[in-house]
Amino acid sequence: MDEKQIAEAVAAYVEDNLHEDLCLESIADKLGYSKFHINRVFAVVTGCTIYKYIQMRRLTEAARQLVETEKPIVEIAYEAHYNSQQAFTLAFHREYQCAPGIYRRNGVFYPKKTRAVIENRLYRAESSFMGSNWKERAAA
Repeated sequence: MDEKQIAEAVAAYVEDNLHEDLCLESIADKLGYSKFHINRVFAVVTGCTIYKYIQMRRLTEAARQLVETEKPIVEIAYEAHYNSQQAFTLAFHREYQCAPGIYRRNGVFYPKKTRAVIENRLYRAESSFMGSNWKERAAA
């Protein structure tokens, strides 16, 4: 698989298992690559780490549930894989700039992170920690 296909496979796996316990190791095992490789490739292609992508997708789903359901906030927090309502509220406030209760009262859902859509183009690593020609060095 090329980098684009790996990133698409990671995004698809995360979406299919968003409500399960997800860890880098399980994703890597499922795809047959090292966790370091898939995390690096995903970050290069999408601009965020797998961990951040999972966190943002869960917060976006939680925001949708806050507006579209009457579930208690604590239940939504646990479904989003937070160990407490306080931890959920802090993370939610950091991304949405308001508390979950206020967000619910406003009644307007806007997603912070939609599913990663990988465009059909060649991706090159431009990050300083790998250098701009990491693909050429790896192929040599």
